[in-house]
Amino acid sequence: MLISLQDITKTYSLGEVEIPALRGFSQDIAQGEFVAIMGASGSGKTTLMNIIGLLDRLTTGAYLFEGEDVSKATDDVLARLRNQKIGFVFQSFNLLPRTSALENVEMPLLYGTKASGREKRDRAKEMLTRVGLSGRVTHHPSQLSGGEQQRVAIARALINQPSLILADEPTGNLDTRSSQEIMGIFQKLHADGITIVMVTHEEDISRYSQRVIRVRDGKLI
Repeated sequence: MLISLQDITKTYSLGEVEIPALRGFSQDIAQGEFVAIMGASGSGKTTLMNIIGLLDRLTTGAYLFEGEDVSKATDDVLARLRNQKIGFVFQSFNLLPRTSALENVEMPLLYGTKASGREKRDRAKEMLTRVGLSGRVTHHPSQLSGGEQQRVAIARALINQPSLILADEPTGNLDTRSSQEIMGIFQKLHADGITIVMVTHEEDISRYSQRVIRVRDGKLI
């Protein structure tokens, strides 16, 4: 099992007020699954995504990632796992504006890899080709459409050959055609055996996944 969330809770404190974001949430996600997480604003889906992505810590319960309990892992261990095991794709692309597509994709390789400069470039080019951007390697984000920028972000997420791709509203800033193209890429990656967990509020986008996890008031429904 790639992900096992066991009765997890997450409570935020605002002064003396305790705000529960997740309330006894349990769920397993197997290696190779394509799962969509859906829920209204404030349902807990973003908190759930942040915990799965090791960007936030749970309050109680256990989180097993590849069989290892990461609930109490040190910040250094979590940072290493995020860089080596998880690829992130965000709604806003999060590309460096003054940097080429190739250099944006290379960014995760700057940490914790002993690959040569040429090996990094070759791997980045391979990832850009994989998402259909072999002719755009020297273009900056301002020279790319929204759909192309998201392709660069996906290539960057793939560069370290992660166990898991986490996509947070990946089509939220895209038109219908670009959204369909991006989801087509995710489906190809899933067919290649990559595990994908995606947060979306769009029912038509959720249909590209294998199954949907629905969250309400911090609980699985």
